Parts: sequence; structure tokens; C-alpha cells
Amino acid sequence: RDEVSLSTREGMSIRFHEEDVRPMGRAAVGVRGIDLEEGDLVVGMEILKPQGTLLSVTEHGYGKRTAVEEYRIHSRGGKGVIALKVTEKTGRVVGVSQVAETDEVMLVTDGGKIIRLGMGDLRVIGRNTQGVRLIGLAEKERVVSIARLAEKGYRVAVLERGRRFRDQDFAKTTWNLRKYLWSPLLGCRGILEI
Repeated sequence: RDEVSLSTREGMSIRFHEEDVRPMGRAAVGVRGIDLEEGDLVVGMEILKPQGTLLSVTEHGYGKRTAVEEYRIHSRGGKGVIALKVTEKTGRVVGVSQVAETDEVMLVTDGGKIIRLGMGDLRVIGRNTQGVRLIGLAEKERVVSIARLAEKGYRVAVLERGRRFRDQDFAKTTWNLRKYLWSPLLGCRGILEI
């Protein structure tokens, strides 16, 4: 049974069961996930894992990790709880991501600065706090995006099938079906498989 977290620019967050959102068609309007204040908007949505932590990052370079358990479960459509104390010093929330101790996150600023942070270096703190400075910014520079990097340990294998092609093997136009399509039963040995 999955749980969903929605986080807003003004530092609010709501956690609810996925089953609270009924299945509906593609053309449906949908249902309210969180009741937003005037001028607020949603900046992050996560499917929560047990014993996980949520990283909240603000436009002035502040951020914090908070245990998922600190966000109590509500019915969808409520106001939620304070996830991060938004002040003049911290600025508004730009992104929220679920992270583990071994994850790494990249922060990107509007000045072109990028920093990579290991989550093991950032301690878990309470929900209703401002956080700590994650990145030093120049005057009027802001954090505009965060991205959780893929877990370490993944390897990519490329499997190749078929034969190698030379330039003269390619069809000059799509009208030469024998050189364009790949269908050996029909005697076609091109690059496009049907």
C-alpha cells in the first residue's frame, strides 16, 4: 500500500494513502491532493518508502533531510503540515526528493553553478526547521533545480544484434525496401525491423 507526499513552494507537505485517489480516465480533471494557499504551488511529489527521508531544498541554498515518519498521514485534500520553515533567509522551496543515506543529489543555480552532495554528510533533522546551508551563492543567485542521482552500483550492458553496416549498405531513400527494411523472410536486409 503506497503513500504519496506532495510538497509546496511555501514549505507545506501532505502525506496520504495512494488509495485515497480513485482510478479515473485520462480525460478526467482529477482530485485535489493538497489545499494550496493563494500564490502557492506544488514543487514535488514522491511515492514514499518506509524508513526513508525527504530532502527539501530552498532557493537560497538551504536544505534538510527529515524522516518520513515525521510527516503524519492525512486525508488527501488537506492543508498538510509545515515541512520546512520558509523565511526571508531561506527563500522558498524549489524541490523535494526522497533520498537514502547512500544517495547523491545535484543542486543547480541560475548562475550555472552545480554542486554534488552526498546524503550521508547531511544529518536528519526535525520537520519544522529551516535546515542548513547546502551551497554558497553569489548575491541574487538562486537554486533553481535539484536532482537525485541514480544509485551507485548499476551497470549498463549493450547487447548488439545483427551485422555491421557500411555507408553504402544504407538505402539512399525509403523506396529501396530491400536496403531499408529488415525482414530476412522477405529478402530485406536493411536497418528498420518490422
